[in-house]
Amino acid sequence: MSMLQSTLDRISPLDPTYFEQAQTHLDSQTKPKGSLGTLERIACRLVALADGEAPHVDPARVYTCAGDHGVAAQGVSLFPQDVTRQMVENFVHNGAAINVLTRTAGVDLKVVDAGCLGEPFPEHPALVQCKVAPGTRDFTTGPAMTRQECLTALENGVRLARTAREDGVKTLCTGEMGIANTTPATALFCAYLGLEPEAITGPGTGLNAEGIRHKIRVIERALALHAPVVATGDPIDILACLGGFEIATLAGMILGGASLGMAIVIDGFISSSAFAAARAIHPAVAEYAFFAHASAEPGFAAVMDGLGASPLLNLGMRLGEGTGAAMAVFILRCAANIYNEMATFSSAGVDSGH
Repeated sequence: MSMLQSTLDRISPLDPTYFEQAQTHLDSQTKPKGSLGTLERIACRLVALADGEAPHVDPARVYTCAGDHGVAAQGVSLFPQDVTRQMVENFVHNGAAINVLTRTAGVDLKVVDAGCLGEPFPEHPALVQCKVAPGTRDFTTGPAMTRQECLTALENGVRLARTAREDGVKTLCTGEMGIANTTPATALFCAYLGLEPEAITGPGTGLNAEGIRHKIRVIERALALHAPVVATGDPIDILACLGGFEIATLAGMILGGASLGMAIVIDGFISSSAFAAARAIHPAVAEYAFFAHASAEPGFAAVMDGLGASPLLNLGMRLGEGTGAAMAVFILRCAANIYNEMATFSSAGVDSGH
């Protein structure tokens, strides 16, 4: 049996009795019932992830997965492809926003070369090297990846989740870097969720109105070319045709994390496309995922509606890297600590009003 299949076989829906048990405990605490809103819903899910035990969020880790995209040749980004590699170096040397925010949040960070252009990077303790190939192909002329390359990337992601679990990590966070990667992400949302490019294509790195119109045309060409594959509904073939190595690696990591019962924090626009792929491969991963923040990409609200998801934060961010996920870990900690540490009416001697 393949690693991917054995991983999928271990993913199952969370036990609803744990949600009921957790809500009963929350309702016994010194507050009006339901008054902590989303924190209570998060706490219930964390209890279910812990099989009814006291929930714990830490240690948490962000994997920032990087890859390059052949579609960059179509002029869909303001930045040259060299920037992907330069930013990986910046991550490794602690100079990027994700480095600052993971340090601030007390979250571990690993950087992953999932498919960057060029040779392997110099070895570094913070860097995981699992390059499938030096960038994808241009998906307007053919599939971005072969099915085997896509499967390799998915299984690399499963390995990331397994390594994190072996290191004691309880909460797994997604992050990414890849010049032009809002283009494949948008195409994947269209393919998996039935959305239209014109409705959800945004500026990415800062395209003007004409740049966005060009990007829409590029995505429409790709979707037309790969329409027969999209029509089959095979989620892995769709990911291979339209995705990227970092997106497929993150999808595998999401599947791997769910198979291990881990909480998974999904960052923003690109990471959500990896989630869309993972959910198409195994729908039960949705029960393990928490969406970090509302990306400022204009199509993101429609994406969240399509996924039935509600982001925890709305800070007008659209950077990626895992920046929103690092901050959202604090919200999960708040939910777990409320559940674990708040007094009940009986223990505090407070009249419950009944």
